[in-house]
Amino acid sequence: MTSTASPDFQQVRLAFIGGGNMASAILGGLVEQGLSPAQVCVIEPFADTAAQLQVNFGVQVLPAATETLALADLVIWAVKPQVFKEAAQPVSPFTQQALHLSVAAGIRSDSIARWLHTDRVVRSMPNTPALVGQGITGLFARHGVTEADKQLVEQVLQSTGEWLWVKQEADLDVVTALSGSGPAYVFYFLEAMTEAGVQMGLPQEQAYHLAKATFGGATHLARQSSESPAVLRQRVTSKGGTTYAALTAMADAQVKEAFVKAMWAAQQRARELGDEFGKD
Repeated sequence: MTSTASPDFQQVRLAFIGGGNMASAILGGLVEQGLSPAQVCVIEPFADTAAQLQVNFGVQVLPAATETLALADLVIWAVKPQVFKEAAQPVSPFTQQALHLSVAAGIRSDSIARWLHTDRVVRSMPNTPALVGQGITGLFARHGVTEADKQLVEQVLQSTGEWLWVKQEADLDVVTALSGSGPAYVFYFLEAMTEAGVQMGLPQEQAYHLAKATFGGATHLARQSSESPAVLRQRVTSKGGTTYAALTAMADAQVKEAFVKAMWAAQQRARELGDEFGKD
């Protein structure tokens, strides 16, 4: 029977499988929270990445799975989806008593549980602003995950930004389409706004600065307001004015419809990745 008692975070042993950008973001935040490097083990086969982890965080880095992993209370999977199954094979004999948190895109928890021989699996969908502590992560817990396990996951992710739990795993495909891929949509619009500013005569640096500040300010306003985005949009749109002209041009070009269609495509691809990489 799995214990529901939450372990003292200062005593928790963590293992990272993969030491790339997302692992480094989580690990860096944990170290800032006071986690001792002695509590962490990272499995990272690439020598350059391993050396960087040791320099930056002072943690133990091993090139392959060993019995050291048997000490882990929580294993964080930060590998590319196409190599998850292969990476799981040498790890699973040592970690069947641990809680597992996957940040690998597309790999469904059924596959993870099968490969690791445990039902204590939390699947997550973070996004890249987690690298600067401003991310949001969607989370799904299998039935073997206790409330204490959830609290541990939340504590681990605390420094990366916000999180939310979804009740159905399929909802993570929607999270992927909205927030997982979402930063790219923002960058896409930043590119377009900057390009327009340059075409109209501004230096690129100024155009980009204006675009970034506008996105940041508008997002902050939306977070502080109880009004819907439609109402907020209407408040800055006077009929016959400049904003009205811009929005009318976008409506004529069916920008909103294209944008919604794009996110449906992202959701569909997320489902396909689960089918593709979750095969035995």
